[in-house]
Amino acid sequence: MNRNIGGFSLLAVAVALAACGGDDAPKVAVTDLAAGNYTVSVGDANAPTVGKYYAAADGSRLLVLADSNDQATQLYRRAVGGTWVAVPASGQDTSITLLRSDALPVAAVNLAALAGNYTTALAVGGVASFAVNASGDITAGSSACKLSGKLSAGALPNTLALSLSAQACGSLPASSTGVLAVDADYAPAVRLVADNGAQLLDLWAYRE
Repeated sequence: MNRNIGGFSLLAVAVALAACGGDDAPKVAVTDLAAGNYTVSVGDANAPTVGKYYAAADGSRLLVLADSNDQATQLYRRAVGGTWVAVPASGQDTSITLLRSDALPVAAVNLAALAGNYTTALAVGGVASFAVNASGDITAGSSACKLSGKLSAGALPNTLALSLSAQACGSLPASSTGVLAVDADYAPAVRLVADNGAQLLDLWAYRE
């Protein structure tokens, strides 16, 4: 009987410690902009990092920062009613202050107009081909890397919600969620930006 009570007490302490540990999780804060789509810059004013910021009226947000080759290196996202999440995680409290934000035109993305065959280059070399139909289904092409998934209407401006699976695609996460972004800066490509909570994916896809 005493052993049971002791075991229960140890369990209670473990649960309490776990709860305290949750409070110590790194906190992420990002400057909040009004609903819209923006080109932004952060970091050192003499050598800023540039990115795109997507803000929906429902409170969801996405900030994608890129290197000098326009490849995403860091993203910050916030779900409706949630808190900011960094991918990859920094391991420490992070506060992102925007040096500059320039509003971009906002337009609804026509899913049916995106139907077609696409090719995207992979960071590990080679390409992946896939097709998108008028309903938003993504099906793998003949390439060794198989990309499949679904596009659907999303809240963030100039984007569609993306669910993506990758098979035999090197370092790409096997399953991720994010957005397909349509932007004059990306033309003639569309950009697939997604993550699995730990690793991000950034693919520029060109219609064949």
